[in-house]
Amino acid sequence: MYSIETKSLTKSFGDVVAVNDISFSVKKGEIFGFLGPNGAGKSTTMMILTTLLKPTSGNALISGFDVASNPTNVRKNIGYVQQESTVDEYLTGRENLILQAKLNHIPKNEIKKRIDDVLELIELVDKQDQAVVTYSGGMRKRLDIAGGLLHRPRVLFLDEPTVGLDIQTRRKIWEYIKKIHTEFEMTIFVSTHYMEEADQLCDRVGIIDGGKIQVIDSPENMKNAMGNEVISIVIGDGEHRDSFLAELKKIDSVNKINEDGSKLTLFVSNGTEVIPKIFQISSDIGIKITSISLTQPTLDDVFISYTGHEIRDDDGTFNRNREHAKMKRLRA
Repeated sequence: MYSIETKSLTKSFGDVVAVNDISFSVKKGEIFGFLGPNGAGKSTTMMILTTLLKPTSGNALISGFDVASNPTNVRKNIGYVQQESTVDEYLTGRENLILQAKLNHIPKNEIKKRIDDVLELIELVDKQDQAVVTYSGGMRKRLDIAGGLLHRPRVLFLDEPTVGLDIQTRRKIWEYIKKIHTEFEMTIFVSTHYMEEADQLCDRVGIIDGGKIQVIDSPENMKNAMGNEVISIVIGDGEHRDSFLAELKKIDSVNKINEDGSKLTLFVSNGTEVIPKIFQISSDIGIKITSISLTQPTLDDVFISYTGHEIRDDDGTFNRNREHAKMKRLRA
């Protein structure tokens, strides 16, 4: 049974296609990740799935309810934790959760126990009566997540749950997400541009870039499909570059080559045999190798293989702001 199903989902803002004919399903009880750079269409997709935007075409079902024609029932079945914190920093942690409970129409006789339970789950019992303005970034994010759990949703959406946090705090949030997943046996949909986050958290990952899904599989299967090893080469400028690439492609152990400027990424089955051949070819053709390295495949390599480029945060800041601006204009 699927908690989320989409078919040919598309969202356009004028001439810009933010989500481009995507279809995917998320199994009940699965942690599913959307991995891609800022501006790739992750947040737009999530806003459609949480009924905050209507699709231009296609359809999406959450727990069997259509997001466009039955948004009320969809909202009853989901929790949504936005990228930006929504807690009131001048209220205490408990006061914030009481407010969330009332907004979600939780029965009065159940509010105290539900808040007590989630505060214990996210380990904020000792801080519950302090103003949120005194909380660290990680504590605020945990409180945000707690607010999304109060009405016990079937599906929890987490939009970039650890963005802006240091790596130690990020890993702690991952622990809480796994704990929540086990405790409530719920389906969790995570959007992220952090490779390690997708690798550590998710049962399956969908790589999205330019509004299109490039591949969906488990992180392990994706990495295994790349080959046993990855060779990264930085070469100097030269008129024989095309000849160099052509000769590299003739090597039996080379499964695939990606180009990104002066950097070449080779997915190979036996790196120790391939590297001497690379140096011999470069010497014969007259191409200078500035650097070369041999590593095991990572999700970064998978992303490069399918998109032809790395995730670049610097470009993404502009793209994400532009995407948010378009959504604001649509809702105005």
